[in-house]
Amino acid sequence: MNDDQLLRYSRHILLPEIDVAGQEAILGARVLVIGAGGLGSPAAMYLSAAGVGTLALADHDTVDLTNLQRQILHSAESIGRLKVESGRDTLHRLNPHCRVETIAQRLEGEALAEQIAAADVVLDCCDNFATRHAVNRACVRHRKPLVSGAAIRFDGQVSVFDLRHADSACYHCLFPEGEDVEEVRCAVMGVFAPLVGIIGAVQAAEALKLIVGCGEPLAGRLLLLEGLSMTWRSVAYGKDPDCAVCGQPVQQPTPTL
Repeated sequence: MNDDQLLRYSRHILLPEIDVAGQEAILGARVLVIGAGGLGSPAAMYLSAAGVGTLALADHDTVDLTNLQRQILHSAESIGRLKVESGRDTLHRLNPHCRVETIAQRLEGEALAEQIAAADVVLDCCDNFATRHAVNRACVRHRKPLVSGAAIRFDGQVSVFDLRHADSACYHCLFPEGEDVEEVRCAVMGVFAPLVGIIGAVQAAEALKLIVGCGEPLAGRLLLLEGLSMTWRSVAYGKDPDCAVCGQPVQQPTPTL
């Protein structure tokens, strides 16, 4: 690190759990943030401010007036622009040393797999089950840690699936694809603006902990927030050995000769 970086990140370096080595790990990290909306906005901003070397920001959508109530990456001047371009400009103003790669498409198939394979940590900040499950499958395939968040109305949730470890549960273990409830969207149900800030900030915190290797990640725990009473609950869960995504393949008996 140069003198400017030592000063900029000094409050991290003062933490013994991070120190110089941890901050250097952050500076060298590549984080994929899928979704530049309500959750992706605070997550990307904190990751950029913390010094993440490369942020890959993926979103195919454009900024709409209704987004501005909660999507703090964007402003009134951004209406009609691609969210990733608006987000890149905001993040550049926040920390010009953070490299932001914009992916203005809905990631799927091999394009999704390539981006996840290149990342050190993946943040799922999207708003639909299909994308969440696709991201999870790719993270399992490439053994990448996944930080998943969701928020609707006054309720939020966040968890970590550290797929670098064989005994870690995946998103499908917790929310099996065949059991998805009917999706609810902000456009229909609404969302409390600060809620996405809280959940997105927790996602950024978990990502930084994974990069540095400090503390205890939210792996195996689903953290739930009920915003009206500001009540947090932690629910433990485990790996499903029969999971269709991350479960161990059935061992076929060796034929006898």
